[in-house]
Amino acid sequence: MIDLQRAVGRRLAELTGAESGIVTSGSAGAMSAATAACMAGSDDKYIWQLPDPTGLKHEVIMVGGRSAFDSAIRLVGAKLVLAYSSEELANAINENTAMIYTTDLGEKLQQEVAIAKAHKVPLLLDDAAGIPPADNARLYAKMGIDLYCFSGGKGLCGPQCSGLLLGRKDLIESALMNCNPREGAICRPMKVGKEEVIGCLTSLETWLNLDEKKLYADWNGRVDRIRKLVDTVPGVKTDIYIPDDGNRYPTLRVSWDTKAWGFGITDCVQELRAGDPVIEVLGPDNPSLVTAVREGNPNRKERKEPDHIELISMTIKPGEEIVVGQRLRGVLQAARKKSAA
Repeated sequence: MIDLQRAVGRRLAELTGAESGIVTSGSAGAMSAATAACMAGSDDKYIWQLPDPTGLKHEVIMVGGRSAFDSAIRLVGAKLVLAYSSEELANAINENTAMIYTTDLGEKLQQEVAIAKAHKVPLLLDDAAGIPPADNARLYAKMGIDLYCFSGGKGLCGPQCSGLLLGRKDLIESALMNCNPREGAICRPMKVGKEEVIGCLTSLETWLNLDEKKLYADWNGRVDRIRKLVDTVPGVKTDIYIPDDGNRYPTLRVSWDTKAWGFGITDCVQELRAGDPVIEVLGPDNPSLVTAVREGNPNRKERKEPDHIELISMTIKPGEEIVVGQRLRGVLQAARKKSAA
């Protein structure tokens, strides 16, 4: 398995321009492996010592504050240090800093990379939902980012329990030494099989040869057909957009006057879920929304009940958009009729 991972690392380097890479058990697995690599390196003495950080660099600076996934870093034995600006990031770096973690993109990311390089501290970019576009796998290598990761089971469309960690060869080798199948390694429970390794590599190879314009046209057509169906319900508002911070697929937003109708977003989600077939939309009960992680954030905002539902084109197979559109139209028609009675 170690030979396989190293061979895949060489192929990932050819595809992306990164020095190397490994397949992990997901982006959270990549976070743990990267943290262990930056703390223990490839020295078995320290690899076996984790999660005890005694004598090791053990602080990880979380740019933007805590996340719903930071337990993947803490379980390695790291201490989180929160920073909310580039200035705070620079001031937080000290002799105990093992790694910088960020999900920022664009200009913010460029500033953070410059700070990390100036202080010679490895930076991990978590862009779990960063594919598509597939060229992000090459972009971050060109930017010289020490470590970056993608989910294999999101837009990459690889095995659900897989992810990619790419970057500096020395750090990737250290990450591998802290992972399965090595006995005593903190990330041994995060098992990746040969099926995930080859499946995830094949997914990236496939993406880099796809016609993304055609794919986006197909995706957009599916949510547009749903939009046209539900637009026939008076009082319903729709729009299609593409998020710019991840999960970059044509996405349909549907809203209505929930107070006037007496029919809330949660009501709609539950009705769609209770039918046959079950239809899942993005609503207020997203399982990733862990409110506790906002502690200590000076910019904390209370989470509000969403005022719309979202349908993501990538998860809709050809032909399913008609089923979804007709069901959603029927649910909204019934709710509006009931409110007018």
